[in-house]
Amino acid sequence: MRSLSTGAVEDPYSARFHLCRSGRHPDGAQPVEGLRMSQGFAHTPVMVDDVVSLFGPVPAGLVVDATVGGGGHAAALLRAHPHLEILGIDRDVEAVAAARATLAPFGDRARVVHAPFDRLIELVAEALASRDEPASGVLFDLGVSSPQLDRAERGFSYRADAPLDMRMDRSQPLTAASVVNSWPEDELVELLAANGEGRFARRIVKAIIEARPLLTTMQLVEVVRAAIPAPARRTGGHPAKRVFQALRLAVNDELALLGPALDQALSLLAPGGRCVVLAYHSGEDRIVKDRFRSAATGGCSCPPGLPCVCGARPSVRLVFRGARRPSPAEVSANPRAESARLRAVERVTPRASTNGEPRSATLVGTMPSPTVPRAVSRAVSAAAIAALAAQEAAATEGEAAAKAKALRGKAA
Repeated sequence: MRSLSTGAVEDPYSARFHLCRSGRHPDGAQPVEGLRMSQGFAHTPVMVDDVVSLFGPVPAGLVVDATVGGGGHAAALLRAHPHLEILGIDRDVEAVAAARATLAPFGDRARVVHAPFDRLIELVAEALASRDEPASGVLFDLGVSSPQLDRAERGFSYRADAPLDMRMDRSQPLTAASVVNSWPEDELVELLAANGEGRFARRIVKAIIEARPLLTTMQLVEVVRAAIPAPARRTGGHPAKRVFQALRLAVNDELALLGPALDQALSLLAPGGRCVVLAYHSGEDRIVKDRFRSAATGGCSCPPGLPCVCGARPSVRLVFRGARRPSPAEVSANPRAESARLRAVERVTPRASTNGEPRSATLVGTMPSPTVPRAVSRAVSAAAIAALAAQEAAATEGEAAAKAKALRGKAA
């Protein structure tokens, strides 16, 4: 979860400002908006009322907060829903300590572990070993937390001088300095271009290579600033925001881990269980949308609006269409919440087959199944079109027969 910062606010698109990292630090706690906060891990969970409401209907059991942070969303869920327990997961040992302190009042209803979220199946199996039951829900609140961003020594911010670190898990060897100083030119260009710095990616990378070694955030900021033409620096926010975002994504392998983690989450859900995701970056949100759409259509490769003949079996339903956004009041109180996008799906009981049945209107969009070859997909689409044409022909023939019968009756 992400937290509200009391300092200067960076552009929300530069580092996914999750305002939901919550928690209480061992240095003491104070009440803030009904949640116990610490001065070291203060937080305001983003869209917390929406999250709490979405998990209300799920069956009793375990909800996994896969990015627990300081425990803000988790604490709100436990307060609101006595039928739920929480397994909190986080890569950051400081966040784990804060979450454990925040959730301690809930006793054995809450457990927090230090791990990446792509180990969901393993961690849930351990947590539910004695019960052998599926999970009731999974929550993801993606990106960097405000405590991580606001602590200069972590190296996430382009507004404070610090070592180029950017590791969420500081036990891993790869740092932002490693990427900046050792990656080949083409790989750095590809990284920056993929994160919105397409126009000046090559120019920035050449300047970085010429200035190596770069060891601090301000050294990198100055190199990037000098590499971007003055007119471009005057628009679009801080000139280094996309570079810092790209480096953070690379250091923590965030986008590569997200897709498999979502697949694991959906496979763990009990019927009626829900997966809820808060994303703050277009790349993350695209992965979430595509994974949810694929699960909601069963990977159906038939043309939209036609009966499904490919045997696809939806495993979830979309709880609502599209993505929800924070309210203007929330954004006003917490500017880092502005880029949040909330999506949710609910596990359904699989049916034996969907052959020949129109897809539900709630299962919007289509996504080709990765296991279906393109030629097969084309053949299936042709079969679906032929099936629809046959239905229309039969209907037309039936209408013609009815009209002929009516005319014969009048003539008689």
